[in-house]
Amino acid sequence: MKHAAWFLLATATVVSAQTAPIQCKRAANSFALSADPESPPWKQAPVQYAAIDKFGKPSPSRFEFRTLWTSTDLHFLFICPYEELNLKPNPATDKETYELWNWDVTEIFIGSDTDPEHRYREYQVSPQGEWVDLDIDRKSMDGKKAWLWNSGFAVKARIDAERKSWYGEMRIPISSIDSRPPEPGREFRINLYRLTGKVPHRLSTMWTPTMNSSHHTPEKFGRMVLGR
Repeated sequence: MKHAAWFLLATATVVSAQTAPIQCKRAANSFALSADPESPPWKQAPVQYAAIDKFGKPSPSRFEFRTLWTSTDLHFLFICPYEELNLKPNPATDKETYELWNWDVTEIFIGSDTDPEHRYREYQVSPQGEWVDLDIDRKSMDGKKAWLWNSGFAVKARIDAERKSWYGEMRIPISSIDSRPPEPGREFRINLYRLTGKVPHRLSTMWTPTMNSSHHTPEKFGRMVLGR
């Protein structure tokens, strides 16, 4: 019952606030990746939720996220409760994993206002610390070009089997998204996703609904604002 009440509260928070920008607080200093919500930097970050499916209905695969920024990077932390994990055998963390999106993963799609709507970046992390980054142009959909792009981002992940949650963290160079130096008030176009389970029971949970089956719907992205 406690779990159900938490889910309903998180869902209500997301559905009522999904049109409001994600609040990205400024970190006092740069910090190492920990994938730990109890670490000092992450304890100061606003707790936010994504708990809806592609059509805005409540999803059972909701997740918590937090975000911070520094003079050089965007940091994201994902906290993902689970019943079962769909993990890729023989994970590789020293290189990109092509088609990582076929397994359990969290994703960030983010673009700068200096780019047209059809241009944005995609970043993913798995519970095992696998990763992939892509430079997306929806007009050309040049898969090879998107795949060969390298953002220089870093990830860390861990699975807590006792708590049945996994934690994923990303550190994304702001220069991989926007050539301008960051400043308070700067906004980015964004959506966040979580993919879980196996076909035919695969679930897609997101921060703001795409209203269709594709995550690649930039016209439905929300906003994230850099705070002070």
